[in-house]
Amino acid sequence: MYTDLRYQIRVEALSTFIAEQSDPAANRFVFTYTVSIHNDGTLPAQLLHRYWKITDGDGVIREVHGDGVVGEQPTIVPGDAFSYTSGAVLETEVGTMEGYFEMLAADGETFRATIPVFSLLKPSALH
Repeated sequence: MYTDLRYQIRVEALSTFIAEQSDPAANRFVFTYTVSIHNDGTLPAQLLHRYWKITDGDGVIREVHGDGVVGEQPTIVPGDAFSYTSGAVLETEVGTMEGYFEMLAADGETFRATIPVFSLLKPSALH
């Protein structure tokens, strides 16, 4: 997390396995994830870009870069949050996601908000 109190963005993510869209016989495991982006800083900040590092259970890494999230580049004011849901498809029943959001603060400063690593996990994958 950025140490300057003006630029305090906290990111939380939770994933869900979607059995009805998955096909284990075809190595297709579908997950949704909900991300909440909290502005704990003192300045409004706009989410400009995203970076995801998606690692499957075999250690295969896929990187995703793009503008905004779900077609939006929201501005989050101090004390507020923005949440969205998206999805990922893996070839294994377990994996992880992590990354960052590139943010633009109201004072013109750009900074990165870290997305902590979280698991993508088919419930029966762990014994």
